[in-house]
Amino acid sequence: MNMGPATGSQRRFPSGAEYAEALQHTQLCFHHPELKGARPELTGLGLPRPISGAFASVFSLTSPTSGRRYAVKCFTRHVPDQERRYEAISSRLALLDPAELSQPWNLGFEYLPDAISVGRERYPILKMEWAEAVTLSSWLDDNHTDRTAVDRLADRFEELTRDLASHQIAHGDLQHGNLLVASDDTLRLVDYDGMYVPALAGLGGTERGHRNYQSPLRGNDDFGVDLDRFSAWVIFLSLKAIASEPALWSRLHEPSGEFLLLTEDDFTSPAGSARLQTLLTHPDRMVSGLADQVRTLACQPLDMLPPLTLAVPRQHAAATVITDTSAQSGAAAPSTGGLPGWMAGHVTSMASSPQPAPSVAPPDRFQVRTPLDVAAAVLWPLMLAVTALALFVGLSTAPFGPAVPVLAAATFSVFARARRTEWAQTRAVLSRLTAELDQLDDPVKAEAKLRKEREKFEVAETKRTADHPRAQSKLTTSHQVELQQIEKRRIRKRHELDRKIAGLSAEREKASRRALAARQSAYIQDRLGRQLIARNPPYGIGPKLAARLAAVGVRTAADFTGYRTVHNGRYNSVGVQLVLSNGRGIDVQGIGETKAVALAAWRRERVAAAQAGQPTALTAQERQPIDQGVEVQRARLATELHSVDAAAEASRTKAKQELEDGRARLTRENALAGERARRQRQEFSRRAVTLQQDSARHAALSSAAEAAEAHRRRLSLASYLKFLYTGR
Repeated sequence: MNMGPATGSQRRFPSGAEYAEALQHTQLCFHHPELKGARPELTGLGLPRPISGAFASVFSLTSPTSGRRYAVKCFTRHVPDQERRYEAISSRLALLDPAELSQPWNLGFEYLPDAISVGRERYPILKMEWAEAVTLSSWLDDNHTDRTAVDRLADRFEELTRDLASHQIAHGDLQHGNLLVASDDTLRLVDYDGMYVPALAGLGGTERGHRNYQSPLRGNDDFGVDLDRFSAWVIFLSLKAIASEPALWSRLHEPSGEFLLLTEDDFTSPAGSARLQTLLTHPDRMVSGLADQVRTLACQPLDMLPPLTLAVPRQHAAATVITDTSAQSGAAAPSTGGLPGWMAGHVTSMASSPQPAPSVAPPDRFQVRTPLDVAAAVLWPLMLAVTALALFVGLSTAPFGPAVPVLAAATFSVFARARRTEWAQTRAVLSRLTAELDQLDDPVKAEAKLRKEREKFEVAETKRTADHPRAQSKLTTSHQVELQQIEKRRIRKRHELDRKIAGLSAEREKASRRALAARQSAYIQDRLGRQLIARNPPYGIGPKLAARLAAVGVRTAADFTGYRTVHNGRYNSVGVQLVLSNGRGIDVQGIGETKAVALAAWRRERVAAAQAGQPTALTAQERQPIDQGVEVQRARLATELHSVDAAAEASRTKAKQELEDGRARLTRENALAGERARRQRQEFSRRAVTLQQDSARHAALSSAAEAAEAHRRRLSLASYLKFLYTGR
């Protein structure tokens, strides 16, 4: 999708006013054939009328080709994965069979990338069918006194939520402005920006919904099929309450208020909410029960909330009829498993737990004597008589002693008591309760463990959330340092090249001087090479000396440069040597200091004569290779200068890409960590609920076990012996 240039990490979108200005010329701003030249709905000032939202403005336009009316949504801020989300939502809604829906709430829409031009940029729009309907709050303004119509609308709203749940769809922002009521009193659902469909699983939400309809525990990371559950309960409660008592609309609703009957403050602080207290104490048992449910759900995680469809069965009449007995009770019955008492009998409790205590208490006394009991009763007097006789006749020293008959009677009595049904029942109940208790963890230890795990998790999560912006800041700082280094290298290289380019003129002059000096030197050498010593000898140099000079290679003024004196230590004398053009000194017989001076003077005269006629400037042809060389060097330096800027730009682009990749990586890691944290918090919430249930179960089992133990103690051996002879 061509989204045009971005500013920073997010693209800037036009404001609603800028869109309105562009829509004055729909022939020019639109590129879609059905919208090109469309007629917008205008305000009294003749300007396109916007309906502004959180991050978009909606305009009503009538197509000149089809004559159909559309709602065109123009986005005023960036939405992550915008096109992907709308494509997934559009594809999912397109699969819905209208015949399977409770009402035609689904409005067709089309996401059009680059469909509208504002200034020099093109932006996406959302083209949706126009619904001839009014918002829910406007409908209630006009119809709240019609109890039957409001109650019917409440049922249709529940059917709408049932449609969404059955197709694994969540709207994400159920509220009065997104629920429209058509002329046939059926509902239309608009604004699909935050909608969840299965194809978007794993992505985060783009909004948190209207604050007066959302759970206080809904966070930025919540995005799934359970998004609508709390707001569904809130809306359903409001509609059922108004259907029961129309005056509640005037009492609890404010004119043009952004809510129905309850606001965000009523959910976050239910104890101090006058509105919620009004509904909690309402004489209609359904209204008070629903209000109690909303109060309970406001402090539970979203994934723990029951869907509205569980509380409202298909047979609506069964759920709404109040019997004479229940009407007399006035207040709602105690909640069972998290659902209000008025729902009892209609839906199975979500959190119901098996009763730990036995349904029938074990007996705490013996009932009817059995033949075995009679035998035990007869045995005791007999064994006592035997013991007395043994003592009387002096058998106390017998191997088994006189106590044997008594021990036998006691053992038989213990056996007879163990065969009693009362004893067996009590032991069985106590054994079962003890076994169940052994299966449960100690609630105190389990709670302490959960608390420590949660505290440790929150410390780690606090550190992680604090580390994320620090990591982003570190990444940005590193990027800025890299940009500074790139700019320093660019400036240093440019300065170096600029200095070389600026020095090309001096190089030209220097090269010209070198070339002219070489030309003059060559000219002088040429002239000196034509001055033969033999033809025009200096004073004192005869033919013989000239021949000797020629023999050693000195024929012209160009063959030597002068002379130097040489000290001869052997003879303690001073001689001279002629200095050749290559710098080597030679001795020439007959050339002493006088003649050497004459030769040097002769040569100086010839040099002066040559210098007088030497060239003083280069010809154009001689300057041409110098100029060409300088221009070649200038072009090379200019290329290097351009490459310096190009290399710096490439380095900046690379650094920017590394920054974006780093940010994207951090964002992905943070999103994954946030999702893990969200799941962990949900797991903590589930464990807390389970622990609460287990704690209650543990307490109930402990109490039942103590009661069973008390029953068992009342069935002691002494009680049994008393029962044998008294029957009680």
